[in-house]
Order: sequence, then structure tokens, then C-alpha cells
Amino acid sequence: MAAASGFATSLSVNNSYSEQKLKMEISKNTRSIQKFSYCYSSSQTRFFKTGNIRIREVIPEKRLFVLNPRCEVVSNPKIEAKRSSISALELLKTSAADRYTKETSSIVVVGLNFRTAPIEIREKLSIPEAQWHQAIGELCALNHIEEAAVLSTCNRMEIYVVALSQHRGVKEVTEWMSKISAVPISELCQHRFLLYNKDATHHLFEVSAGLDSLVLGEGQILAQVKQVVKTGQGIPGFDRKISGLFKHAITVGKRVRTETSISTGSVSVSSAAVELALMKLPESSHATARMLVVGAGKMGKLVIKHLAAKGCTKIVVVNRTEDRVSTIRKELEDVEIVYRPLSEMLACAAEADVVFTSTASETLLFSKERVQALLPVSPQIGGRRLFIDISVPRNVGSCVSDVETACVYNVDDLKEVVEANKEDRLHKAMEAQAIIKEEVKQFEAWKDSLETVPTIKKLRAYAERIRSSEFDKCLSKMGNDITKNKKKAIYDLSIGIVNKLLHGPMQHLRCDGNDNRSLSEILENMNALNRIFSLDTEISVLEQKIRAKIEQNQK
Repeated sequence: MAAASGFATSLSVNNSYSEQKLKMEISKNTRSIQKFSYCYSSSQTRFFKTGNIRIREVIPEKRLFVLNPRCEVVSNPKIEAKRSSISALELLKTSAADRYTKETSSIVVVGLNFRTAPIEIREKLSIPEAQWHQAIGELCALNHIEEAAVLSTCNRMEIYVVALSQHRGVKEVTEWMSKISAVPISELCQHRFLLYNKDATHHLFEVSAGLDSLVLGEGQILAQVKQVVKTGQGIPGFDRKISGLFKHAITVGKRVRTETSISTGSVSVSSAAVELALMKLPESSHATARMLVVGAGKMGKLVIKHLAAKGCTKIVVVNRTEDRVSTIRKELEDVEIVYRPLSEMLACAAEADVVFTSTASETLLFSKERVQALLPVSPQIGGRRLFIDISVPRNVGSCVSDVETACVYNVDDLKEVVEANKEDRLHKAMEAQAIIKEEVKQFEAWKDSLETVPTIKKLRAYAERIRSSEFDKCLSKMGNDITKNKKKAIYDLSIGIVNKLLHGPMQHLRCDGNDNRSLSEILENMNALNRIFSLDTEISVLEQKIRAKIEQNQK
């Protein structure tokens, strides 16, 4: 109806029909109207026939009307100069394909972090490192996702993708996140954040530099970004743009820590957990409190080291195997580190005043019932056993806080410690932002230059076809008695001519961020070469990719 009413306003009708009746007739004959939805005239009157309806069209000034994919008649002044001989069918085909020719692939991040979502939501979305490759495969199987990466830590869950369409890509990723976590889409949308292209790049660089961490300047996040690259190597879908983005982020993280003092004296999640425990314990019990660490991975190891730095002389460590505990014991010879298997966890917890948990377990290690069965701690400790849970998903159930003899803290509770250490590093963060701004510019220039790669390849192939053809013609005219040296000289001559002719156009298609040419100028040069040498295909590269993905998924 929108098309019918819009089209009717530009027509003058024979008196035998009222305007209202014409609208009704046109709505019944939408297909017929679409056949002449393209009309061009200066001061002429043209007649069209639809069924038994004779319509007179009067256009007082030159205008072009295009029936867009949503069946609305709109004015498009940009293509008024096109020849009036274009058929309506061709115009409609162009208009439909235009959905993708106007849109280029985008780097998009769909994420949740400690600022936007509580741990109850984040733990449902957490993806173990061992499943990252599977997640990348599932994401890249979506119709509008070309590349993907997963950054899942205790404080954030972020999906980075190269989307062939921003809107459709975000929709598909959000639906996928809802599917794997059982969190409703409406709830995800309340907590997620969306960043595109330059903003997405800037965000990841801030993350890698430790500027977006709960603990400003912490170093562990850089190791986690490195792990994304290490895990993604060789996985289909962790390709040129996403791989380049994360590798550049590692460079930024290293440079910020080298050129600024943002990490000097900074704390990590593990050290903040130790600080929190000491804040909650009576000061008189710091030297005598019994410490238990469940999990001897990266986070658990840091907890043990920070406890040792605070003067703790005996630490019980519960872990599946003793190998990691033995390694830590060798590094901290002055501290008594006692290993216990996972089967003795509850017995060890009953003898501990403070329990740190940092395992990758997806099931609760301490439930309300288990904690209620533990013997109470000494009144000198405060009468309540402390559980400091820095795992995501959590190892200690939230209902444990209902137990009178227990007190539970998770990663979201570390903000109290972090704020006390934050102010003196804020001005250092400003120095880091200047570095990040410079690095974002360099990465964006590199990414934008990739847009011209198909044109460069097509232009070289076009020139090579001509060179090869003319070379063969030349040899056939010279006969069979031509020597190898002469043949090679002619071949080298043809190669040299092509390379010198292509040098100028190629230089004007490259963008490294160090020249004075803007991206718009680079893309203008690319479009000009595509037109001059007829390098354009009938449908856009993006649409070809989308069609191929859809066909693959339908098999």
C-alpha cells in the first residue's frame, strides 16, 4: 500500500476514475505498476495502461523514481544522470542488490563485562578456553559472520566478529549467545554493549592495555589476549582481520606497559582477593589465620604468591594433581605449601579460616549444605569463615551467604579494594590513551587498505591476461626460429611494461596511514579503476559471501 499511495501522488488521472478508486485499483495491480515504476521525462505527458485502466502521467520537472526493496517510491537524485533506457526490471534488480553494495564488512564486538552485567549473568555466558575453537566455528557458520574470536575471562565475555551486515550480524550473535547460555535475548540486550569498527578496535586496545580492567593496569588480561591468538591459530574463522586485530592489541598492550608506568604497583584480581581477605579479617589474626587455596592454575598460583608476600608462612593447596603445586613449592621455598587432593577438599575447608577458590569447575564446589556441615571457626577470627571466590562460573553458591558462620565474596566484591588503588594510576592512563589513539589510527589504515585488495588482484589479473595474449601473438608472428634469448627478452619486456604501467594505480590504491591520501580518496580511486577496466562483478563481494554461506548451511 505504501508503494501504491506513493506512486499515485505523482500521477494525473482520467476523470472517469476518482483518485481514491485509482488507489484501490493500483493496490490490486501492484505487479503491473512495478513494470513501469521507472519513469523519466522533462515536460512530456506519458500514458500507461494497467489492465483496463488508462493512466496519464505528468512530470513537470526532471525526476527519477525508484521502487525500493520495501515497495516505497522514493526520489534518488544521485542516479538522475543515468540513461532513460534502463528497464524497470534492471532497476529493481539493482535496487535489491544495493542492500549489500552500500554496506561493507564491519568489525563488531558484542559483549558483557563487570560494568554492564552482574556475575550471575556473566557466569552463564562464560566459555572455557577448551571450547573457544568450537565457538568460533559455530559463530562463523552464521549467515552474516565471516570471522570470529572469543575473549572470556572472569570479568568479561566478549565476542569479536567480522560481520557482513552490522544489524544482521549483531542479531545472529545475540541469538547464539542466548542459545548457549539459556539467557533470554531480552535480558541479554539489557546488559550487552555493542561497538563497531574504530570503536571496537579502541575498546580491545584498552582491554589489552589494562585500561578497561576492574584493576586498572593489571597485567593478566594481556596474557589472556595472547591466549586468544594462540588458541585461534589455524582455526577456520580466526582469519586476517580478527587475527590482525588481536595481534595488534598485543603490541599495544606491551607498548603501553613499556612506555608508561601504569602497571607499576598495580594489583591483579588475585592480589585484590588477598587484600580483601586481609581487610575482612581482624588485624591481630593476619599472622595466624589458616589459608586454603582450591585450584593451582594461573589465578590460584597468583593468590599463593600474594599470600606469601603478605607474610603467610603456611598454605594448604587443594588441586586435582600435585604437579602444579610442586612447581609453586619450588618457587616459594620459604613458605610451607601443603598439597591435598580434591577428595579432601571439605576436610581441608573445615580446618581453614579463609578459603580461596579459583578453579574452572562448572559445578559448585561449596553448596549451602556442605558449608553448614563445617565446624565453625575461632571467635578470634571473627566467628565467620571467609570464602573468596574469584572463579567464573562461581565455585561457591550464592546461598552460602545465608549460613551464619560463613561470609562469601566474589569478583564483583573486589571493587572495594580496587578503588583504594585506582586514583594514583588515572593520570597514567591518560598517557596510555595517547598511545592507543595512535595505534588505532595505524590499525584502521591497515584494515581499510584491505578493501582495495580485490581490486588490486583483479587489475593485475586483467593486465596479465592482456600481456599473455599479446605475448603469444607476438611469438606466433615471429615464427618458430626465434631463439630462447630473444623469447626471454620479449617476455621480460612485456612484464616490465605491465609493472611500470600498474605502479601508479597500485600506489594510489594502497593506504598505510603514513601518506596524505584520505580513505575516501583511496576508495574513489578504487571505484574509478573498477569502472574504467570493468572490474566490477554483477553482485557485490559481500552478497556473494552471504549467498555462499546460506547455500553451505542449507546442504
